[in-house]
Amino acid sequence: MIDLPSPTLRLRLDEEALASNWRELATMSGDAETGAAVKADGYGLGIAKVVPALREAGARSFFVAHWSEVPDLLEHVASNQVSVLHGPLHAEDATYARAVGVRPVINSLEQARLWLDGGGGPCDVMIDTGINRLGLPVDALSDPAVSRLKIETLMSHLASADEDNPLNQTQLTRFRHAVPAIPCKRLSLANSAGIALGSDYHFDLTRPGLSLYGGVPRSELAAGIRQVAFLQATILQVRQLSAGDSVGYNATFTATQSMRAGVISLGYADGFLRCWSGQGTLRHGEAALPLLGKVSMDMVVIDLSAFPDLHEGDWVDVPYHLPEAAQASGLSQYELLTLLGKRFHG
Repeated sequence: MIDLPSPTLRLRLDEEALASNWRELATMSGDAETGAAVKADGYGLGIAKVVPALREAGARSFFVAHWSEVPDLLEHVASNQVSVLHGPLHAEDATYARAVGVRPVINSLEQARLWLDGGGGPCDVMIDTGINRLGLPVDALSDPAVSRLKIETLMSHLASADEDNPLNQTQLTRFRHAVPAIPCKRLSLANSAGIALGSDYHFDLTRPGLSLYGGVPRSELAAGIRQVAFLQATILQVRQLSAGDSVGYNATFTATQSMRAGVISLGYADGFLRCWSGQGTLRHGEAALPLLGKVSMDMVVIDLSAFPDLHEGDWVDVPYHLPEAAQASGLSQYELLTLLGKRFHG
């Protein structure tokens, strides 16, 4: 087989920073076990790299959303460490879960009956305490089907943990009122932001996601959470613009004087969306390289006027400190990670 040419996009995953973030969150979780949400291909950073680093740091409970995510995860962890958040929608889902040994998260009475009808077994249960997504309503917990489940983890999910919102206390109270009626081995409520709300929210198991990967949803996390993903893109071409030349689709930028510009191998197909147009920058060392015109599918154009040392084939940095990038782009820190395309190489 002929080797591919060198890529023009690369993503460096700082595995030590990832492990450090897990340890920081584990410390903040106190006596609770600290798990790891690794859905969406490890929040876009690659489950094959993310999971071994988290496992070596000490993570023992892993959460994905889709059944299709299970095989890749099982290459790195034992099946009894895996929970599938969407639960069984069809009988084949339940059959698959029992066959490979992962736990479905039961989200409704229909899923509970489906799981039991197929023979049951260890499972997790999500109860809805106020986010109104997946989860058993509190008034369904007395149903006989629930009492027949062999529940490993009883969990709920906070809707507004990244804010000082009264709903946090409301959900905590509802969770506490619900749990005595449901036998289980452990309780879980807190995501990354929920960990920062304090020990009342930790219970037996915390389930961080975003902050493992460098996200800072609450200020209490800022000091201990490190950037994990570092992106770079290649200069494809250097152009000399004259006064009056426009750049990109719809000619939204027009040069007012002669200037040096670089065409960069990066675009919205790589998760660098058009919301960056006209306001984003790439970087060369500590210096900013402003974007010119609109972001295209595969290219952006930057101002190279101040950098005669940059040439075709050179690399420039894509600023991806998540809190700062979210503020600059208007995207959430979650979107910044999970939108990353498949053309980045390690």
